[in-house]
Amino acid sequence: MALLSRSRYTQEYICQIFSHCCKGPDHQTILFNHGAVQNIAHLLTSVSYKVRMQALKCFSVLAFENPQVSMTLVNVLVDGELLPQIFVKMLQRDKPIEMQLTSAKCLTYMCRAGAIRTDDNCIVLKTLPCLVRMCSKERLLEERVEGAETLAYLIEPDVELQRIASITDHLIAMLADYFKYPSSVSAITDIKRLDHDLKHAHELRQAAFKLYASLGANDEDIRKKIIETENMMDRIVTGLSESSVKVRLAAVRCLHSLSRSVQQLRTSFQDHAVWKPLMKVLQNAPDEILVVASSMLCNLLLEFSPSKEPILESGAVELLCGLTQSENPALRVNGIWALMNMAFQAEQKIKADILRSLSTEQLFRLLSDSDLNVLMKTLGLLRNLLSTRPHIDKIMSTHGKQIMQAVTLILEGEHNIEVKEQTLCILANIADGTTAKELIMTNDDILQKIKYYMVGLCALHDSTSCTLEGEDRVIHMSNCSLPLCFVYQTSYGMTRKHCSRVLSVGIGGDPREALALERAEKEDGEMHLKKMKGSQERQDKLRDMGIVDILHKLSQSPDSNLCDKAKTALQQYLA
Repeated sequence: MALLSRSRYTQEYICQIFSHCCKGPDHQTILFNHGAVQNIAHLLTSVSYKVRMQALKCFSVLAFENPQVSMTLVNVLVDGELLPQIFVKMLQRDKPIEMQLTSAKCLTYMCRAGAIRTDDNCIVLKTLPCLVRMCSKERLLEERVEGAETLAYLIEPDVELQRIASITDHLIAMLADYFKYPSSVSAITDIKRLDHDLKHAHELRQAAFKLYASLGANDEDIRKKIIETENMMDRIVTGLSESSVKVRLAAVRCLHSLSRSVQQLRTSFQDHAVWKPLMKVLQNAPDEILVVASSMLCNLLLEFSPSKEPILESGAVELLCGLTQSENPALRVNGIWALMNMAFQAEQKIKADILRSLSTEQLFRLLSDSDLNVLMKTLGLLRNLLSTRPHIDKIMSTHGKQIMQAVTLILEGEHNIEVKEQTLCILANIADGTTAKELIMTNDDILQKIKYYMVGLCALHDSTSCTLEGEDRVIHMSNCSLPLCFVYQTSYGMTRKHCSRVLSVGIGGDPREALALERAEKEDGEMHLKKMKGSQERQDKLRDMGIVDILHKLSQSPDSNLCDKAKTALQQYLA
């Protein structure tokens, strides 16, 4: 740092050394702590263009993904001007392209680090238009690559910037030109030009895919414009089999961004059978590609996607179950997430295939995973597996003991509210089974835990009432109706239709209802009577536990949703 006060050559080379040596956050911190910002800032006003450029490059390296440096830069004064104002002057059209690009990168990195707002004029009116200009045909290929990649990074998290960029200088159509290198003309007339085009062809495609991915991340109209660009789907599908790993990764990211569109999943993705090359990518690819490709597969396995069925037939269950065993948490999340989507409203056979391929041992390993996202998606998978009454009874008849054990461990563990809510949803599903609900009614630990949560709701709405013996804390459930759903289902021994009949007859309703009930009883015979007896036994057990008293308290809650749920559950006891 001390040498920066010497000749302009020393200043130029020291800044160049810093730029090349700074390779990560640790290096940024070292330079920052040694006063790099203060010592380099004044070089931006040097009479030497080379010194100004090297100082500018140094700041772009220091600010990249570094909030601490970026927050400092935004307040630095140089000759009475704030640093962002100096950067804005440096990206004006009359400045050299190299200076415009590097200044735009500095402002982009400061914006992404949170030091400059995305709606600040220096971003919307200066930085973004400058980067779009860098994507035009008039620029050198390497400048077009750098401009597109920087713009992709700038707009990636912000919907409004994506919309502004998409209508600036016909950017979406402009990017289509990135796929036209090397051209046939250059191959015939200029060997040097051909060599240059070949060198940058991969980089151009990669940059275009990245920018398309950022542009289409959120807005449906933008996605439609991208897909309608000449031969775009064919280009993306071709990109999935590129020899360059970076191009393949960018193509998958672009496809993943576009796959967020329900309309495109049903049309363009189906027309081009995108799932086929995607499944090939998933067979043998580096983790960085697998993470994005498996994320996209989650979208293709949504219920409304026409690709879901052929993907299932191509062996996706085994592939996804394999991902859940990865050491990479992102791959485990995506594997279980895709299985969760696959199981939603699925046939019994598909659910059985998932359970068989995944194995109960692996399922319970995932339920004890240290990554919260893995745990939440695994609970989501269980919820989807345990839906539809015959499916619930079938699965619980073979895996009930293990599932109830896992549910108990989660409810008793130190998990957050969201995890316990998901677990209670699983219990509510189990309680909806015809025979499965008995696994709950014979499990005193689960019953006491449900009572504990309901008492917590009482305490939440009436601080003077309801305390459990031996309990000195209350868990406040944000979805407070979930314990009531459980009570409603477990006390529910018949169909809703039959319950309404019993209720109307019991309070002196229309005699025709009594005749209807009599006919139903004759039709159902002993099975119906057995269900009624089982329902009464469950109600008696829950009443003995004090559940009815708690429901009466909750039915007086000022929370209308909670009040309605409590009254609905109480109806089963009044019948």
